[in-house]
Amino acid sequence: MAGGGIGIGIDTRTTLPLAVVATAAATAAATYLLTKRQFENKLAVERREKYAADRKEHIQEDEERKMKSLPSGTKLSDVETDGVYLWELENLGKYFPSEGKGIENIMSALSVAGKDDKHGDSRARYNVLVGDQECILANIRRKPGKTEPTVAYIRAGPRPVLHFNPATVNAAIVTCGGLCPGLNNVVREITRALYHLYGIKGNVYGIVGGFKGFYDPKTPPILLTPESVENIHHEGGTILSSSRGGFDIDKILNFLKSKNIRQLYVIGGDGTHRGAFKIHETCMERGLHVAVAGVPKTIDNDVDRIDQSFGFNTCVEAAQMAIRAAKVEASCNLPNGIGIVKLMGRSSGFIAAHATLGSGDVDLCLVPEVPILLEGETGCLPHLWNRVKEKGYAVVVVAEGAGEELLGESTEVDASGNKRLPQIGEYMKKVIADYFKERGEDATVKYIDPSYMIRSVPANANDTLYCMQLGQNAVHGTMAGYTGFSVGLCNNKMCLLPIPELVATSPRQMDPKGRTWERILAVTRQPNSRTFSRCSLLVNQRP
Repeated sequence: MAGGGIGIGIDTRTTLPLAVVATAAATAAATYLLTKRQFENKLAVERREKYAADRKEHIQEDEERKMKSLPSGTKLSDVETDGVYLWELENLGKYFPSEGKGIENIMSALSVAGKDDKHGDSRARYNVLVGDQECILANIRRKPGKTEPTVAYIRAGPRPVLHFNPATVNAAIVTCGGLCPGLNNVVREITRALYHLYGIKGNVYGIVGGFKGFYDPKTPPILLTPESVENIHHEGGTILSSSRGGFDIDKILNFLKSKNIRQLYVIGGDGTHRGAFKIHETCMERGLHVAVAGVPKTIDNDVDRIDQSFGFNTCVEAAQMAIRAAKVEASCNLPNGIGIVKLMGRSSGFIAAHATLGSGDVDLCLVPEVPILLEGETGCLPHLWNRVKEKGYAVVVVAEGAGEELLGESTEVDASGNKRLPQIGEYMKKVIADYFKERGEDATVKYIDPSYMIRSVPANANDTLYCMQLGQNAVHGTMAGYTGFSVGLCNNKMCLLPIPELVATSPRQMDPKGRTWERILAVTRQPNSRTFSRCSLLVNQRP
């Protein structure tokens, strides 16, 4: 190639006008673009035609299935259920004569205008009455090619047949353990359901101060009526007060007998539910005609089997104020501002995790289910250092039960037998400040503990609705004669569950290999320390 040409397919010995070369290149480019566009248009037409044909085929198949009374969709041949096992409940009708025989279950005490516009009561039929064998599947997830059995829960709701005669029902309600948003709501809804839905003629006793209130003369029971509970759902806490411990089965049963109690409603956590089941068993052993129902209550959301406990949503919402305060403190206090928020979570980090996800402002979330690694490649202290250097501040959320591998397991217990937890919040405040100081810088660390503030607020709208469903369905269950059960939301459906099965796997914990923890890592960008064994954490940890 002469003259050191650049090999572009043009003979450099031939001199062509520059305009001719440019025109040829432009023509070639235009031809290429036109051909490409035509090809893309052809593909687009083919895609549209294929989509239209597929839609037509799907619609035709759906119509054929509907004609055969089959659901729409594609039937999966390799997704099956290998048996459904119903968790049955004890029913007093097996052991005691029915007091409600022949009484139709219809809603009582609905307000109507009588003659001369005077107030009166009316009755109305339920839209849906639930059969005894109606159930909700526990495990609704299926994998192709894998068959496995599933348990099922009895569906909650009003039954066609009553076991108790509303005219003779006396009931008692007790709240036990720590406070939780929605306690007053549940008390209110049980009371209103008994009087307004079933029209009972007896008394509803509110047991004051937990189990001890059954027999302590200093805290006598109070009478609950629709009028006395009318506005209590606007208040936090419980009008019945609460306490831990005080369980004395003989004294409790003496009260039930003395007041001719037919229904007992126990609101509390897994320990309280074990006490409720003990009352149920002893009543059966001694021939007492009493239905015992539980309503799961736990601020930590750690009662297993149910979707979530009432009040949890409110607590997560209330925790946002503390996290926002920590962010303001951290971002406004120099140098190296860090805000720490300690939230409740004795053995489960659900509140801390969901508050972190709901906030979007948290840089480090520490929970009991995942060990805390302070230093090293995946340590939380280097992570905080980096976050502070990136944006000038950081926010930490820690569950109260986190860090046992650092501080050791406490041997002290409270009245309910729960371990007294070490002070992880103060510990983290100290080690963070020390870590920065060792690197020649000061850190301004602010520590906020809103633990009791977030559980003492009134229930929000979501929990108010949930509490209404819990209270009403607990009453529906006892009026049908069920006993030794608890009520809860399972797969977004209200169910009745045997208390022994409910507490068998409680307290539950968050899965550190699950999606919630995955989302925590994505939001906070913190390193994942769950892959480290507890023993390995003893290396390179601070005293």
